[in-house]
Amino acid sequence: MATKATPAGSAPDRPTARARLLAAANELFYQEGVNTVGIDRVIEKAGVAKATLYSAFGSKDELIRAYLSGRQEARRSQVTAAVAAGITPREQILGIFDSLGTSIAQPGYHGCAFVNASAEARPGSPITEVTDEQRTWMRSLFAELAAAAGAAGPEELSRRLMLLYDGAGIAARLDRDLGAAAAARDCAAVLIDAALAGH
Repeated sequence: MATKATPAGSAPDRPTARARLLAAANELFYQEGVNTVGIDRVIEKAGVAKATLYSAFGSKDELIRAYLSGRQEARRSQVTAAVAAGITPREQILGIFDSLGTSIAQPGYHGCAFVNASAEARPGSPITEVTDEQRTWMRSLFAELAAAAGAAGPEELSRRLMLLYDGAGIAARLDRDLGAAAAARDCAAVLIDAALAGH
């Protein structure tokens, strides 16, 4: 069977200008910071005109929102897969810390994108909105799993697990501690078992 020839002069499938802008923003914003990186750097890396950025996103703030929303989607997908791999709620909670350890071990890890961006955010900005959504989702997930495990005070356990999760990410970034997630996982296991024993 003959294959369909590509018309002369046509380019192979190429990401859209919007996708290229998001890929450029994802790389630059994560590595260098959302305020440090100007629009000109993003459009140069994406290979598009400035007008294209504004027609696709409207403003730099909305490009930042789209960047963080992409990070949010990727984080939720990774965490959801880690939870699905566990059999018991206890294993599922600990799997979230294993997932964090996988992220920390990746080359180019620069810490939590939400923590980094929030350090540069003004109140009410898109950064704050997306970060609040992500953190609410994580806290709710921890609380749901804690309740499913039968832990006493699932909301309080969720708060403590979030502190461990956040601390591990920050220690990995600031102290270059690649074992931070494993240490946080060990502490999480102690907290979970204490909460289960208290029920």
